[in-house]
Amino acid sequence: MKRRSLLKLGLGGAVVLAVAGTGIGLIRPGFKDGRMSEATRAWMGAVALALLDGAWPAPGPARDRALQAHLAALDQTMAGFTVPVRQELSQLFSLLNGSAGRLGLTGLLHDWSACSSADILAALDAMRHSGLALKQQAYHALRDLNYGVFFADPAHWSLMGYPGPREIA
Repeated sequence: MKRRSLLKLGLGGAVVLAVAGTGIGLIRPGFKDGRMSEATRAWMGAVALALLDGAWPAPGPARDRALQAHLAALDQTMAGFTVPVRQELSQLFSLLNGSAGRLGLTGLLHDWSACSSADILAALDAMRHSGLALKQQAYHALRDLNYGVFFADPAHWSLMGYPGPREIA
């Protein structure tokens, strides 16, 4: 293949991906009215449960309340991000809302709700070790958002052995 043909193919592929990404974002947006869409909340909850396994209450109403509080805190945190950062997150979330984006980025064949925490952790670990910077960035975004919000809550500091800030006299 000649260099010119390769460049045309690359440019054509980029255009197709941009159009497809925009289309997916319109069909299944990552954010709706400045908050995570219902589809995003569903899989982000599954990611949070997997990443922070062992830090949640036992399955039941207490865990459900804790997860909903975590998702609300994620919304509140992301609302404070700059517009370009929120736009990038919305694009990532839109991709992960769809089956093609989920498969392409995470390798998960099944919908998030059909995957176990072990499946999700394995997919996230594969993203972390991927040779593609996009997958690594997506992994770090998901991990950092969830860890940052979870451990910013003073109620979770004891899980890290952090007693809290010292009194300054």
